[in-house]
Amino acid sequence: MTCPDWLTGFLNLLGAYSEAAPEYSATELAPAHLLRIGNDSWARAADTAARLGYRHAGIWSEQTEDGFLTFGCFEHDGHYLILETESQGSPPTLPSQTPFFPVAARQERHLQDMLGVRFSQLDDSRRWTRHLAWRSGEYPLKREFPVQGTPARITPPDGEYEFQRINGAGVYEIPVGPVHAGIIEPGHFRFNAVGEDILSLEAHLGYVHKGIEKIAIGKSVEELIQLAGRVSGDSTVSFTWATCQAVERAWQQPASRYTEQIRGLLAERERIANHLGDIGAICNDVGFAFAQVHCTRLKEDWLRRNQELFGHRLLMDCVSPGFAPQRLDRQARKHLQQDHALLRRETGKLFDLLLDQPSLEDRLLNTGYLSPDSVIRLGCTGYTSKASGQGFDVRSANPYLPYSEIPVEPVVLQAGDVAARMQVRMLEIAQSLDWMDTLLDNLAPHDSTCSMLKPADCAANGVGIVEGWRGEILCYVALGETGRVRRFFPRDPSWYLWPALECCVMGNIVPDFPVCNKSINGSYSGVDL
Repeated sequence: MTCPDWLTGFLNLLGAYSEAAPEYSATELAPAHLLRIGNDSWARAADTAARLGYRHAGIWSEQTEDGFLTFGCFEHDGHYLILETESQGSPPTLPSQTPFFPVAARQERHLQDMLGVRFSQLDDSRRWTRHLAWRSGEYPLKREFPVQGTPARITPPDGEYEFQRINGAGVYEIPVGPVHAGIIEPGHFRFNAVGEDILSLEAHLGYVHKGIEKIAIGKSVEELIQLAGRVSGDSTVSFTWATCQAVERAWQQPASRYTEQIRGLLAERERIANHLGDIGAICNDVGFAFAQVHCTRLKEDWLRRNQELFGHRLLMDCVSPGFAPQRLDRQARKHLQQDHALLRRETGKLFDLLLDQPSLEDRLLNTGYLSPDSVIRLGCTGYTSKASGQGFDVRSANPYLPYSEIPVEPVVLQAGDVAARMQVRMLEIAQSLDWMDTLLDNLAPHDSTCSMLKPADCAANGVGIVEGWRGEILCYVALGETGRVRRFFPRDPSWYLWPALECCVMGNIVPDFPVCNKSINGSYSGVDL
C-alpha cells in the first residue's frame, strides 16, 4: 500500500535505523495511519517522530491471548500516525518514549499501574494511578483481575509519595490538597517556593479512580456510549461523539449528515457553557466577582435551554451511535437562534467591559506565561496552545462532518498568559454562536428511517478524534466478534494540560496559582480513569 507523502519522510528515517520493514495500513484505524513495528523499533520510532516535529497524542495497551499490543499516537500537520507493537513476557517490557517525549511519562506510568507493562529508561517509576488501592503485583486491566477488585475495608492513605524537592537556603514546601476548600475534585499540588516566588510545582492526581477502562470490557456499544459520557462530566458530548466515531469507523457504518450536524451543535453548546463558566471563574479568582455573577447567569440560561430541548442540562446521553434521536423542528431552531442573538449581545458588552478593567489587567496580563516552545514540547491543544500562538484545532486540521462543510478558523493569540487564555475563550464563544447559526440555516432533514448500528460479524478496532472544548480528544475502541467491547481507552487533553500548569506557574507568586490553574483548567476526572 502506498504511503502518503507526509509519512514517507518518517518511514525513510525510521528505515535507516531498523532492519525489519514496518507493516503499513491506511484504513484499519482511519483517519489515523497504522504502522506495525517491532519492539526494537519502538524507541527509534519515537525518536524519528520527535526529530520530524510530530506531537505526542497518546499511548495505550491491550492484553491479547498471546501477550500485549501497545499503541502510540502522534500528530503532524493534522495527520495522525498510530504505532503498534506486540510484546510478550512477564512482565512485558518496552523502551520508554520519554527520552524523546517527556510528557508521555504519566501515561506510561498509568500503563505500568493498570496492566503491568514495564518501560525501560523511564526515569520516574512512582505509582500514578494505584494509590495503594490494590496490592503490588496486581493490575486491574488484566483479565484475571475482578471488576470489583479485592479492596481492603479501608484503603491505606497514600502518604509515602515522594515528591520532587528543591534544596537550598530559604526553600520551603507548600502542600495543597488533595481535599480542597471548594467543590473541585481531589488533587494534590506540592510547591517549592522562596518567599512568595514559586520555584516548582508537582501535581499528584488519580485520587478517585473510577475504573472506566475496566468496566468498559464486555459492554455493549450502547452501554459503552453511556459510560463514555461519564469519563469527564463537562465533556460528555465530546467523549460520546469520539466514541461513536470509533465504533462507526470500526464497523464501517458512518452516521448520517443530520446526525453529525446535531452532534456538532451539541459540541458547540458544550464549548460555550464551559467557556462561560471558566471566564467567570478566572475573574472571580482575582476578586472580580462581578464577572462570575453575570457569566453564571448566562450559563444557567444556556443550560436550561439544553434541558428543555435535549433533555439534560449537561447534554448527557444526548449522543447515540448511528443516529440522532433529537429532531429539531422549526420552533426549536427559532428559539436557538434567538438565544444565540441574545448571548451575542450580552457577552459582547460584558467582554468589552472585562477587557478594559485595569484591576483585571494587573492580575491577568503576564501571569502564567507559556511560551510557544513550551506548548509544543508539552503537546498542548485547545485554548492553552491557541493562546500561545499555536493554531491546531481538529475541526480544521483534520475536519470531520459537520466541520468539513462549515469550516472553523482557529482562534490564535500570541501573549501566552492567563489573559490570552481567557480571551481565546471569549473569541471562541462568538465564533461558535456564528457557526451554529450557519448550521441551523443548513440543517439537513431528519431521517426517521435511521436505526442503531448493526454489529459486524468480526472483531474490529476504531479510533475517534474530535475537538472538545479543552482540546483534542481521542478514543480507541476494540470490539470483539460478538460486538462487545474488548478495550476502551479515552484520552483527555488534560494529560498534556496538567504538565502545562506545572510549567506556567514557574516564576509566579503563590497567590497567582489559583488563577493559573483555572486558566488551564485540566480535568481531574479525565485523567483519573
